Amino acid sequence: MWRYILQRFFLFIPTFIGVTLISFMIIHLAPGDPAELRAGGGLGAGVEAGISLEKRGTVDQALAEWRAQFGLDRPLHVQYGLWMKNLFTLNFGDSFKDNQPVIGKILERLPVTIKLSILSILLVYLVAIPLGIYSATHSYSVGDQLTTFMAFTLFALPSFWIATMAIIFLGGGDFLYLFPPGGLTSIDYSTDWPLWERLKDQAWHLFLPVVLLSYAGFAGLSRYMRTGMLEVLGQDFVRTARAKGLSERIVIYKHVLRNSLIPMVTILASILPSLVGGSIIIETIFSIPGLGQLGYQAVLARDYPTVMALFTVSALLTLVGILISDILLSVVDPRIAFGRRQT
Repeated sequence: MWRYILQRFFLFIPTFIGVTLISFMIIHLAPGDPAELRAGGGLGAGVEAGISLEKRGTVDQALAEWRAQFGLDRPLHVQYGLWMKNLFTLNFGDSFKDNQPVIGKILERLPVTIKLSILSILLVYLVAIPLGIYSATHSYSVGDQLTTFMAFTLFALPSFWIATMAIIFLGGGDFLYLFPPGGLTSIDYSTDWPLWERLKDQAWHLFLPVVLLSYAGFAGLSRYMRTGMLEVLGQDFVRTARAKGLSERIVIYKHVLRNSLIPMVTILASILPSLVGGSIIIETIFSIPGLGQLGYQAVLARDYPTVMALFTVSALLTLVGILISDILLSVVDPRIAFGRRQT
């Protein structure tokens, strides 16, 4: 196993370089000049206002100095090389928006996104696995058809619309006020509160964001679970187990369930980065200061260092998620071997 992990680690290096290189090029191909955005419109705004040639020259000089200060006047391959060099020391540079170190801004918001992601992953699996088991063991029943309909309906609804409707109907919009419409804590929140009160307040604020971040996973993973279990239920060893007189509960939960978890473990590799990406919408709508909101603001401001840092985090999460899923596959199914099989 350790040899396999070491091989995968060395494979991460070219993969990571390729992902970051493509991301770097795409970011710089996006329309908009960070220098002009930082200057509040720069030369374009000045021309529309009819400023003199002398002032236009001053604006051009200021923009050129700003680009030189942040290295934007250099060729793209040189900028990428300097960025990779700084990456080895975890130096993501300074934000174009406020000149603050990018690593500090990420570390400040990372705990919030991790909290949302962990709670969402737990909720998705706690709901999707039992739902898939029920659908597979009661296939084509009324309950299965109702579950399938609800799953596809949830999967088809966009998260931004659901989040907006949740705020309107449940967050004190025009109807009920069951949950707060934004933030992580109440206005009068205090660290002097008892632990139970602080946990209760945070749970109250996190309920809607976590559910809305997870509902699409309920639909997708429950369908994967149902399909996997139906496939395993039709295999010979299941018929043999039933022929031996084993109870249906033992057959389902001891023999079928474990073999059906392989797709669920594989999907884990894509859930980790998708939660960071999906949190952009939820964190922005609910005003949650996490990495998703930071990324949204960075894209609007053409803050290249911050966007690249978030791309790097997502790429690392993807690679780590793939490795974790591969290792968990061997735990779920011991028949899966690492590396070359000995003959």
